[in-house]
Amino acid sequence: MTTATIIAIVVVALVFDFTNGFHDAANAIATSISTRALTPRVALGMSAVLNLVGAAISTRVAGTVGKGIVAAPQGNRGLALVFAAVVGAILWNLLTWYFGLPSSSSHALIGGLVGSAVVTDAGFGAVHWAGVIDKVIVPMVISPVIGLAGAYVVMLVILWLFQRAKPGPMNKGFRYLQTLSAAAMSYSHGTQDAQKTMGVITLALLTGGYIHSFRVPGWVIFSAAAAMAAGTYFGGWRIIRTLGRRVIQLDPARGFAAEATSSAVLLSAAHFGAPISTTHVITSAVMGAGVTRRLSAVRWGVAANIVMAWIFTIPGAALVAALIHTALMPFTG
Repeated sequence: MTTATIIAIVVVALVFDFTNGFHDAANAIATSISTRALTPRVALGMSAVLNLVGAAISTRVAGTVGKGIVAAPQGNRGLALVFAAVVGAILWNLLTWYFGLPSSSSHALIGGLVGSAVVTDAGFGAVHWAGVIDKVIVPMVISPVIGLAGAYVVMLVILWLFQRAKPGPMNKGFRYLQTLSAAAMSYSHGTQDAQKTMGVITLALLTGGYIHSFRVPGWVIFSAAAAMAAGTYFGGWRIIRTLGRRVIQLDPARGFAAEATSSAVLLSAAHFGAPISTTHVITSAVMGAGVTRRLSAVRWGVAANIVMAWIFTIPGAALVAALIHTALMPFTG
């Protein structure tokens, strides 16, 4: 076991965190940019800072990812498992980014862990299936439904409260409110997504014998948060265009409804340590806010492509990670 092996895993994990930031920047700011509530660079800068703050607040989600998904073997085999999982997630992120699909970086990482684990000697027994079902699959199904229904209800309330308001002043007011909702979305994104990288790095340190209990070191918190913030500022313009304009053309009120609902769902999940997908929640919330205009306002063909990317993310990343881990096994002793 060499220190160089651990360093390599930390670097690869932070690269994943960076790709997560630019891949998922759209989650926090696409609606604010599309409604012209914020300029792109201001939105990205604000999002980067608040991602950093949110990532440093709690490690509950990190604990779920690092302890509750797989049982990694000690030594080189455990490190190979973690390395293959992260590389598999990175490759899936890059593939979906290239096609402009807002898939889930969180589920790519979890899929990578599962796929890498099942090719170990323990096979399917290396996966904590109860944890995967309770903390990943169930929230994966429920959170988009809550996002869609919640944004729909919030938007109906807004329409009822402001039914006599003039469109011009109303839009101007909600552009200001979108600054707050985009900030909340960015903060909640930090409480979720950077935590997953922290969990993976801490898992590598534990399997490598560098720590003796699962406790996220301070330097891991800071480095993961910083990598996420840097990736967010770099921005994922392809996905910003998909989420901000191609699914539905939002007005400021609907953008606010989608962002406010999404941040509430994400913060609630983070409180319970559930690693849900920011992508799934905000995309479904955008659809929920949009259908209050009319069903045809949502471009359902684009939405269907996004849902297909959701469905294939965990098995796709798992397959890539399994192949990488299999290739590494002859070198792990």
